[in-house]
Amino acid sequence: MITRDIDAFLAFARDAAPDFGPATARAAFLVAPDGFALAEQSAQDNAYMADAAAFDAQRASMQHRNLHRAISTVLPTVCFAGDPATPDALFPNNVFGTAAGRCIIGRMRHPVRQRETRRADIRAWFRNVLGYREIDLSQCACVAELTGSLVIDRARGVGYCGLSERCDRAGALAMAEAFALRHLLVFDLATGEYHTNVVMSALAGRGLLLCREGFADAAVAEALARTDPGTTIVIDADEKAGYVGNCIALGERGLWMSACAERALKPATRRAIESLGLEVCSVELDELEKAGGSLRCMIGEIY
Repeated sequence: MITRDIDAFLAFARDAAPDFGPATARAAFLVAPDGFALAEQSAQDNAYMADAAAFDAQRASMQHRNLHRAISTVLPTVCFAGDPATPDALFPNNVFGTAAGRCIIGRMRHPVRQRETRRADIRAWFRNVLGYREIDLSQCACVAELTGSLVIDRARGVGYCGLSERCDRAGALAMAEAFALRHLLVFDLATGEYHTNVVMSALAGRGLLLCREGFADAAVAEALARTDPGTTIVIDADEKAGYVGNCIALGERGLWMSACAERALKPATRRAIESLGLEVCSVELDELEKAGGSLRCMIGEIY
């Protein structure tokens, strides 16, 4: 089912069995922030980005290396070299996504990010090393920025896709097919929001975390929150601004976010996370966050 109708979606999705696949990734990949700098094109529709004078490339590189070390403690993690010609490449989850035996390549909105889709080394790694079949959306007549725009409950095969400048309806449909989702809810993000994974996260098949203010229609967020109050965690606008929504479940029990996000966590939110059997893990990424994304955006998942 692919729909905007929240009631119809919930009627099917709430009964989706957690047998679609592993709830969390078996490995991860990163792209180094080489040439860390403001991406002028991306700044057109990413209000989270800092101004050009704020970027410290050396500190960003150090923090990214610390992220690599931290994530490597819970699952195998590789890091590809960056390229100064692609300053947003440290957010590879928008460009390369995976499902069982498949590598999906997104269709990026901005030309500076479209360059990332042409990375022959990353394509070859998935194709020749992992043996994944390539599904290339990069030349399609759509905008589809993969798991930036699409939040997936991997255990149930259920997707939540927020439309914005970074994803249109055609892109949502293309991603639903590429990831072979059972059900997909399509909705509009609030004005000023560019990616769904800043306002929402799937918690390893255990529930959802979301911010009402990130949705153009608050009724959609309210309906999701009411479906199972015990497993849906609602964060406020201040927590969202601190990147709490940009978290990702990795390993057996870890819910990973930046140190900035952990500092923004309200005590009630932390308790709700822990009630789902998850433990907050964080890494200091304040320099990297000046590029307009946080920890989840930096993690390319391998399923």
